[in-house]
Amino acid sequence: MGSNVQAPSRGKKRRAGVAPDINVTPLVDVVLVLLIIFMVVTPQMEAGVSVTLPSIRNPDQGNGSLEPTTVTLTKDGKFFFEKEERTVEALMTELKALHAAKPDNRVVLKADKELGYGKVRELFKACQDIGFPGVSLQVIDVANRQS
Repeated sequence: MGSNVQAPSRGKKRRAGVAPDINVTPLVDVVLVLLIIFMVVTPQMEAGVSVTLPSIRNPDQGNGSLEPTTVTLTKDGKFFFEKEERTVEALMTELKALHAAKPDNRVVLKADKELGYGKVRELFKACQDIGFPGVSLQVIDVANRQS
């Protein structure tokens, strides 16, 4: 008298043909939104005020690990310390105070290409006279620029 009744199996039942699936569409949406945000914000992070820079063929690559202070001279003759407009006297006072606080700090001059050489040279000399160890002119590398 054999019985064909089997004892109930212990454990979980497996569904045949159903595989786990992860929907990646929300992840792609979030990544694309972040990409757009970074594309919009990045140009606004540029140091100093936007000016048309002169171009050269072989610029000095410089030291990317240093964080220089940006001084900008627009074609209108306005002076900017980072992104804040200053008079010449206020700019020189602020540069002297910066040099006293951080004597190893470097200064990058951004001057519009339509500005006369004399005005740029005066500002360059004034920064050197204050005692900054490195005063650089920011330019555009023509060789790496796309036409």
